Amino acid sequence: MLIHHFLEHSTLRFPDKVALVHEGTRATYAQINSMANALAHWLVNSGVNQGDRVVILLDNSLEYVVSYYGILKSGAVAVPLSTGIKSDALATLLTQLEPFAIITSKKFEKLFHGLAAQQPSRPAASLPGRLAVQLPSLYCIKNPSSILTECGLNVIDFDEIMSQGSKVNPDLEINESSLASIIYTSGSTGEPKGVMLSHRNIVSNTLAICEYLHLSENDIQMVVLPFFYVMGKSLLNTHFAVGGRVVINNKFAFPATVLKQMVEEKVTGFSGVPSTYAYLLHRSPLARYRDKLHSLRYCSQAGGHMARRLKEELRRILPDHTRIYIMYGATEASARLSYLDPDRFEDKMDSIGEPIPGVTLKIFDEQGKEVPKGAVGELVASGPNIMQGYWRDPESTAKVLDGNGYHTGDLAYQDEEGFFFVQARKDNLLKVGGHRINPLEIEDAILDSDLAFETVVFGVPDDLLGHRLVAVVCPRNGNCTARDIEAHCARKLPKYKVPSEIKLVHNIPKSPNGKIDRQACYQLVSA
Repeated sequence: MLIHHFLEHSTLRFPDKVALVHEGTRATYAQINSMANALAHWLVNSGVNQGDRVVILLDNSLEYVVSYYGILKSGAVAVPLSTGIKSDALATLLTQLEPFAIITSKKFEKLFHGLAAQQPSRPAASLPGRLAVQLPSLYCIKNPSSILTECGLNVIDFDEIMSQGSKVNPDLEINESSLASIIYTSGSTGEPKGVMLSHRNIVSNTLAICEYLHLSENDIQMVVLPFFYVMGKSLLNTHFAVGGRVVINNKFAFPATVLKQMVEEKVTGFSGVPSTYAYLLHRSPLARYRDKLHSLRYCSQAGGHMARRLKEELRRILPDHTRIYIMYGATEASARLSYLDPDRFEDKMDSIGEPIPGVTLKIFDEQGKEVPKGAVGELVASGPNIMQGYWRDPESTAKVLDGNGYHTGDLAYQDEEGFFFVQARKDNLLKVGGHRINPLEIEDAILDSDLAFETVVFGVPDDLLGHRLVAVVCPRNGNCTARDIEAHCARKLPKYKVPSEIKLVHNIPKSPNGKIDRQACYQLVSA
């Protein structure tokens, strides 16, 4: 089983069924499969070899889905990049990847044009400080202009490939252990790393998710998360695996339109990260739509810790029939490692649940010994979904992969019933005046009030204390002051855990995948 077989098998079962909805586009399985085949044949005829990297820089769209499966059908490696990427970061990644081709749209042409225009006319070695980017010469662009051809790059229109390419499945011999995709981490705790995932990694994880979410061809998933993000990609693969439907909405900044479309399209599943649900609860008319969401079978949350207060509010506002899945995972795990069964939502709300089918979770101490239940240690995962390693980074790979499995970097414990609880990230613990502090505890305390609906707490270097605590907070209303937040923290927390600075903002900076951008928050208070 290979990843693109999800699309091919569903095409055999439901050729005329609408598989994807995006604005005015309604594409069937047969249409998407034929388009992906055309792209695959173009890549093969252009000289792509198995294992060559092909970069995707596109917003969620039909073109993205076709590009993803088309690349995989050709035997190449799909490398989705963040649509929020800047020129310098793009140059760095292209140098690492040495891609065979780029698939993008007119929207992103200027990024590549800028890099092409910066290339030195003489060897980079003679220009100190200049990064020599080996740009690929082959570009597939939706609605291209002429700016890249003027730089001597070979550009072909996406639509031209669709109209001329062969529509039959290439059926190339590809091993399930072959590299299928390189997905870059968000880089929230350092430089982004290219996570290498095989067909087997992604297929095993996809099938496990389908199993515990009880997905079927009747499911319709609203997608507001980007496909370049590993959780967004899992929404695509899981629903194509069962013959379901994905509804793409790239306008989550206008949540009322998202909710309206969920009702119109009879959406059965919605997925998000903590900030997605904070926004839905406090910046959208979700409560007014409660009685209209008749089809919404479940909501799932992953992408980091979500405060108990938000979970309780979500349960109160969502329809009673809508089940809530709390999930835990990592890019290095192809997406998912554990989930909390909705039947245990009330009594195990703070837990990340139990391992998904096929995955084993254990907790080890710093000496590499497994600890007993109730004891805190590092959460380590093993299973067929665990990555092959980081792209061209054996040193970082060796730090997280060993004989025990993938070291998540999360400190956790397992209770007597077998449920896992994450307490903190090893690299997020702060030393403040001799005290070891977990920022999540302070964030939960702030959100446990009626004053704020979103916050991030971090440490700023301090010569005297080691770190001083800073909180960036989104208040629930305009009457809230920093002094109000500070007074609440003083009532709930020891003095050394009360932030020394509280900055109120209308919106906390986010990365394109919807997670809080800690570096941008740090810059807010450093400015």
